[in-house]
Amino acid sequence: MVTTAMVKELREKTGAGIMDAKRALEQNSGDMTKASEFLRQQGLAKAGRKSDRVAEQGLVEPYIHGGGRIGAIVEVNCETDFVARTPDFRSLAHDIAMQVAATSPKVVSADQLSADELDVLTTEYGDRDAAITAVSLLDQVFIKDAKRTIDELVKEHVATLGERIVVRRFARFELGTDSASDSNGTAPTT
Repeated sequence: MVTTAMVKELREKTGAGIMDAKRALEQNSGDMTKASEFLRQQGLAKAGRKSDRVAEQGLVEPYIHGGGRIGAIVEVNCETDFVARTPDFRSLAHDIAMQVAATSPKVVSADQLSADELDVLTTEYGDRDAAITAVSLLDQVFIKDAKRTIDELVKEHVATLGERIVVRRFARFELGTDSASDSNGTAPTT
């Protein structure tokens, strides 16, 4: 039997709505782990349905690391300024900026790489998948949770917040290097 306390606990864990949490628990015989996974899968399905919406609101989030030695700034967009002001959206943008500072990606999405660039990177990294994971922000493993990628993190927030979210661009600066690395351009994301 699914109790109110179980629904509340699942909601706090996942950010899902009351009815979604209740339905997930009922369909998974009250198993919190299976219900969480069910909601995550449902969220990915919802994210796919929102991919054609316009996301022109959002925020620019900075992150400074190492006593000011490394800095990153990201533009993350959503559909409304209301969502852009929520703590969940701000936390997502902060985590993405932290990821950029820590991993130094070259592009937002692998789609932004030309065939020639991909060939050079494949040679450099030994194989195509390793190259994409190294240089594409959305394909990187999230530094705070090795079980998911940045793209999955974004999709989970799409499901939670109910709006399309796009990582538009980023820049990374490191003291003592000649240039900033940046990614300008729109990535076809969630």
